[in-house]
Amino acid sequence: MQKLTRLIFLISVLVGCKDGKETTVEDTSQVQYFEYQKLPKKLEINPEATAILNDWEEFKEFSGSLDVLYRATNNEDLSLAIDDLLEKEKELSAAEYPELFNVTQIKSRQRVLRTFMLKVKASILNKSETTQPTIEMIEAYNILRNQFNIIMNSQLDTKLILDEE
Repeated sequence: MQKLTRLIFLISVLVGCKDGKETTVEDTSQVQYFEYQKLPKKLEINPEATAILNDWEEFKEFSGSLDVLYRATNNEDLSLAIDDLLEKEKELSAAEYPELFNVTQIKSRQRVLRTFMLKVKASILNKSETTQPTIEMIEAYNILRNQFNIIMNSQLDTKLILDEE
């Protein structure tokens, strides 16, 4: 009796589920591709600032890691590059800054850059669009590089101001 009840139940479930419509499962997750062609170019640094930055080993390593970002062609490459950049930025912020660049203007722009790097990392983890956050991150990097130029171009001679000889 129990077997007959199970058989009737199974047949009713099968007949009830078949309503003539074919069911298809739609893939709502779109694969997001990283469009490396849209990345802005790195801003040039004036020669005086370049000379100082070349002696700053941590910044050279960070800048080299950012160059890897330009070779990323998909989100997996981008993820590896961002992980490396975050590690290098941590080393950079812990390092000793050159005297001329040991100012709040540089450190605050570096903090903003780190925020944008974390935004890119979050986009990768959430499998959302990564091109726009990456562009914003490189723009923040260019603003940091521009600040080096500004500092180099706006040095005041304190002897002239204080009238010292």
